[in-house]
Amino acid sequence: MVEHVQIRLRSAILTRNCGISLASSLYTEGTTVLLTGELGAGKTTFLKGLAQGLGIAQDVSSPTYALEQRYPTEDWGELLHMDLYRLTTRDAQDLMAGSDDHAGIRCVEWAERLQTPPQPPTISIHMEERSETEREAQIAFDDIGIPTEEDVRAWQAELMLPKNVIAHCDKVGEVAQRLARAFLARGEVARPAALARAGRLHDLFRFLDFHPGSAHLNAQVTQEQQSHWESLRSGYGDASHETACAAFLRERGFPAIAQMVETHGMRGETPVTTEQKLLFYADKRVILDRVVSLEERFKDFAMRYGNGQESPQSVAWLEECRQMERALFPEGSPAL
Repeated sequence: MVEHVQIRLRSAILTRNCGISLASSLYTEGTTVLLTGELGAGKTTFLKGLAQGLGIAQDVSSPTYALEQRYPTEDWGELLHMDLYRLTTRDAQDLMAGSDDHAGIRCVEWAERLQTPPQPPTISIHMEERSETEREAQIAFDDIGIPTEEDVRAWQAELMLPKNVIAHCDKVGEVAQRLARAFLARGEVARPAALARAGRLHDLFRFLDFHPGSAHLNAQVTQEQQSHWESLRSGYGDASHETACAAFLRERGFPAIAQMVETHGMRGETPVTTEQKLLFYADKRVILDRVVSLEERFKDFAMRYGNGQESPQSVAWLEECRQMERALFPEGSPAL
């Protein structure tokens, strides 16, 4: 599945910031970023931002005459910047072929010179000039696998997920998608479709936390479900439900969605990518299938797990989530 998004950019600063934000939405080694658009459309400005987001301190300049430049990044190996503007289609294709095994991030300006685009993983960005001050970035993500609706339903049935857990996952996916769209509206890269699927799958293994009399369930659990879950537990050992879900998704060929899901819990690794952060936050804004405030969510935590009493740990977690909220939405969380 190729995910398409559009972003309106009303200044050069926003264009550069959009490029910066793309660095926080990368998931696959060897990804090629293809930039197309007329002169003055903002391709180089976007690329300078991406380089900054990748931790490259020096200002990235166009390699029009040298054809390519290389820069070390903080986390993604080497950024290979190529400019095909002065090349014929054949020469452009030959130059690209020579770097098809590049293990870092490959960024190609004037990618329309290519007769045959490179194989995925790719992120194609077409920049258009809408006015003297406004640009539009049309982005096509073909760099990660996204489960289908049929996949989601089949896995829910396979794991005998209770209806109330399914309802919670559906709502978290919906909220995460809305948050991603809010990011796009303010000129930052996010992936609404991928997040919607990640949200619907994030508690696929929630049964690992269930126990007799568990407060997780508001519905009657059948003996068949209990027996099925017990048979599955041994395959995941002492793994948390987040870790088990991520392992399940990786086994089925969806490592990026696994990465988004793996950090949504309070005891997991710290979210790093934009989608990880948005899923983490979305999950903390939903009780069952209702959107609530962070304060209401943590009051519910106290009722479920602390007999109504807040623990020092839950107070610290609430503050952590407030900090996440402020970092994601400095002007206030969008209406949900």
